Amino acid sequence: MEKPWSGRFSEETDRFVEEFTESVSFDKALAIEDIDQSVAHVRTLEKAGLISPEEAGRIVKALEDIKKEVQEGRFRWRRELEDVHMNIEAELIRRLGETGKKVHTGRSRNDQVVTDERLFLKRETGEVVSLLKDIRRTLVKLAEGTVDTILPSYTHLQKAQPIRLAHYFLAFREAFLKDTERFLDCYRRIDEIPLGSGAVAGSDFPLDRFFTAEILGFSKVSRNSIQATSDRDFILEFLFACAVTGMHLSRLSEDLILWSSEEFGFVELPDRLCTGSSIMPQKKNPDLLELIRGKVGRLYGNLISLLTVLKGLPTAYNRDLQEDKEPLFDSLKTLKACLVGMRKILEGLKIRSEKMRSSAGNLTLATDLANYLVRKGVPFREAHKVVGKIVSYLVEKGKRMEELTFEELRSFSEHFSEDVLELLDPESSADRKVTYGGTSKKEVERMIEVAKREEGL
Repeated sequence: MEKPWSGRFSEETDRFVEEFTESVSFDKALAIEDIDQSVAHVRTLEKAGLISPEEAGRIVKALEDIKKEVQEGRFRWRRELEDVHMNIEAELIRRLGETGKKVHTGRSRNDQVVTDERLFLKRETGEVVSLLKDIRRTLVKLAEGTVDTILPSYTHLQKAQPIRLAHYFLAFREAFLKDTERFLDCYRRIDEIPLGSGAVAGSDFPLDRFFTAEILGFSKVSRNSIQATSDRDFILEFLFACAVTGMHLSRLSEDLILWSSEEFGFVELPDRLCTGSSIMPQKKNPDLLELIRGKVGRLYGNLISLLTVLKGLPTAYNRDLQEDKEPLFDSLKTLKACLVGMRKILEGLKIRSEKMRSSAGNLTLATDLANYLVRKGVPFREAHKVVGKIVSYLVEKGKRMEELTFEELRSFSEHFSEDVLELLDPESSADRKVTYGGTSKKEVERMIEVAKREEGL
């Protein structure tokens, strides 16, 4: 097959170079976008008087036929044609002859490929946002059913203070909401058409780029042809959003893995989403959660990979930019699968409320005692010291805080009155956290209603 640049060369391209440089094995994922932008480009060429209405009609009809074959899996991809663009253009020329050769007038693969990528990411961003919404809505529903479930919170993986389980689920709902905002914000910078920028300097022909943008549904037109063809910041930003979302999925996975262990026993994972051991009959392994946690490493790696590719490139297009696609495609596939997997886990999660409640008291109530003394006029640092001594006493005696008598408490500070015993309860501890965004029942219920309105539930 004759290369489109063959006029410049006296030798045929080495087979190794063809195999090493080909990208059609992965960039064929952009085929629909490539055809759609070619249709828009043809209409722009027609508007500029560079091709006749009849020619434009024939080209568009052939492109639509090729698109149907691609969608049905009947299109024959040829590696020797290098990439998705040349495969489609070669087929167009095969069908239309000289007329097909006019489709590349006024454009370069440099502005063509980045237009494809932006079209692709506009669609994929919508899919990711939809999957994130599914996760958020699932978390809100879980929160609705767990307002009265008390468990210990953890800092440094040590028990901290009693909270409501609903408050925990809403915390991750907030994280995934911010992830959604990140993708939508990224979308604003994706939504800019580079087509018409040519290879680097723009086009010689009077192409109405705003007309092309309107056809393809772009809200903005790039303002500098150099930047338009060499920019991959929008992919970096998208990969970063994928990595941050993955990090949140990984942290949630880690919690659920710990909570489903015999040592915690806070939750039970659905049998259908776990696996067993090939040697130990008793095992129920949280493999889905572990793989979500593990696959996040790929999301990080893809971001770093592209950052590394870009860091030393001279200005404008370089073939190194071909390396942007595989990290992007892999991150999308990985993230979407992880979001689906986490939603399935959350939907099938069994909560062991009694086990959570039984773990929520004892030393997690220490801060409540310190705050009690503060309300009695004791400086906080002094109150902290007094309660620290009480904790040491409990550890030494092997007693729980709820078992303390008034006399024992009084021996540590004269500021304790008998009403202090009312504090030694995890539910009342949670309900004293009345600040905006706190874990009191009233505040949690209010935030659930806010979340339901925002999620359309």
